[in-house]
Amino acid sequence: MVDLVITKNTAPTPCCAGIWHMLAGILMVVLGTYVWFNPFISLLALSLYIGIALIVIGAGYVASSMSLESGWFMFVGVIDVIVGIILVSNLGVSAVTLPIIFALWSIAVGAVQLVSSYHLSKAELPWGWSLTLGLLGIVFGFLILQYPELGAVTISTLLGLYIVLYGILEIVEYFYFKNRTIDY
Repeated sequence: MVDLVITKNTAPTPCCAGIWHMLAGILMVVLGTYVWFNPFISLLALSLYIGIALIVIGAGYVASSMSLESGWFMFVGVIDVIVGIILVSNLGVSAVTLPIIFALWSIAVGAVQLVSSYHLSKAELPWGWSLTLGLLGIVFGFLILQYPELGAVTISTLLGLYIVLYGILEIVEYFYFKNRTIDY
């Protein structure tokens, strides 16, 4: 696996990596808002929509990892695709299983965000949002694991909020790195 190294002045960022943050961010904000304002959505429909989004986003991260030679992008992409396929292919997932799948996904993505914030801080780049959302993702995941019986309404409300925050981070990263250079 290739370590993620971010420096202030290096080779230009490939265009697909930068725009991917914007597209992923917009998609996640839209999906998170939908989930937030429709808390009574069935977990069956939620599995389908989030599963499709994770497959698309994961494929984008896998593609970006190949052009950037980033093991972390590959890791997040593969996790997203696997969770997405599980959700789409098994729409009969029970109300108990779905929160556990989301909790594990949230913990994994949160951990990667923590690692990214460390590399950003070493490069003297803004890292606070990445650290904060990484910690929130991990806490969110452990809360769901601890209280899976909270039900679809609470899970979808918390999930919607987290997805919106994740989307905002992706959009912020797009604008921050749009005219900067990074080396992965």
